[in-house]
Amino acid sequence: MTTPIVIVLGLATVVVVLGVVAASRRARARQPVRTSSAAGPAPASGPAADPDFFDPRTIRVGDTVYIEAARYRAVGALHCVMQGEKWTEYLLDEGARRRKWLSVEERPGGEGEPLHLEVVLWTDVPTQGMVPAKHTLIVDGIEFSPIERGTAAFRSEGTTGLPERGLLDFAEYRAGDGRLLSFQRVQGGQWEAFYARPLTPGSIRVDRLP
Repeated sequence: MTTPIVIVLGLATVVVVLGVVAASRRARARQPVRTSSAAGPAPASGPAADPDFFDPRTIRVGDTVYIEAARYRAVGALHCVMQGEKWTEYLLDEGARRRKWLSVEERPGGEGEPLHLEVVLWTDVPTQGMVPAKHTLIVDGIEFSPIERGTAAFRSEGTTGLPERGLLDFAEYRAGDGRLLSFQRVQGGQWEAFYARPLTPGSIRVDRLP
């Protein structure tokens, strides 16, 4: 998932995009926790460097991840790249066959602005065979406009149910109120859809065995 919640590196303020993983796949609609993020090591400034804020780029497969009141286990990760852009999507298992994707991507800001970190939590959306179109979509009575689509190469880690390497198609949409919708499919498979859910700084923490 390439679109997300934004923790501005170099500023104490956080811009929430999301609401899930942005895109994306990439989001792509996966979104959507790794030992080493495809985005590279965290800068030495900004919220990610503040001890009060956990840096989600340091999540590893096998970690116990707490997001707000929910407890997950990071069972797998997809390390994605598309035209120089890199991001990671972590598969989080909540138990009882309930899983979500957490996407983490370091993105450039506007001219003269610092890099920022997009963190998005994605939740499955039952779309009953709906496929992403290049025009506006209506899901659950909400109108979503297209914002980004593409194909990323991925490398999987841990348990994802996907090949070790492959291609991920994604298409992302935004509603007028800022809500995000993402579609994803692997190597021409069936499309899956996800809603993005906003997170707040300090909402993620990890328990890790030594």
